[in-house]
Parts: sequence; structure tokens; C-alpha cells
Amino acid sequence: MMLEKTTRLNYLFDFYQSLLTPKQKSYMSLYYLDDYSLGEIAEEYNVSRQAVYDNIKRTEAMLEQYEEKLLLFQKFQRRQEIMTKLRKYTVSHEKTNEIEALLVELEKLD
Repeated sequence: MMLEKTTRLNYLFDFYQSLLTPKQKSYMSLYYLDDYSLGEIAEEYNVSRQAVYDNIKRTEAMLEQYEEKLLLFQKFQRRQEIMTKLRKYTVSHEKTNEIEALLVELEKLD
């Protein structure tokens, strides 16, 4: 469960990091990408561990709100599913209608 949350937040961070403040980006990057502990981040920024924790929790909530509104991660996942199906169909070359339908669906996502 924790790995799924971490993976999801890494994706959300990738998609929405340009909407975050420099401090939010730094805390999230250190915590999720570089695997720093809250204490290590607090020491680096000369703030309390609680301040780092609060900032990260607020930022996680913001990323989830951005996703609720913009759906970039959801659309990315759907595109990945469609591309996987397309790859399977291209092996057989028999299902050109299905491939065309998937391509149309893929175009609608953007």
C-alpha cells in the first residue's frame, strides 16, 4: 500500500511540480525522490521536523486536488492501457478496426 502511494505521488509530482513553490518542490523531491527522512530535510532547512511533515502533507493534498481537476495522471494511465492494447494488436495485424478505434480514443484524451 505504501509503495502504491509513493508511486502515485511521484507521478503526481512529475505532472504538477511546476504548480508548486520552490520549497514545496524541494521538500517533495528530497522526501519522495531522494528518500530523505523528515529529520534530514528539517536539518538541511533548519526547521522543525513537524514543519517539514506539515508542508509535505499539505503539498500531497494539493497534488491530489490538482489531479481531481486536471486528470493528467488518469489520462496518462489510460493512454498507457491503450498503447499496451495497440502493441498486442499490431502483432497479429488482423484487428485493424480495433486498432483504429483505440487510436481515435487515444486522440480524444488530449
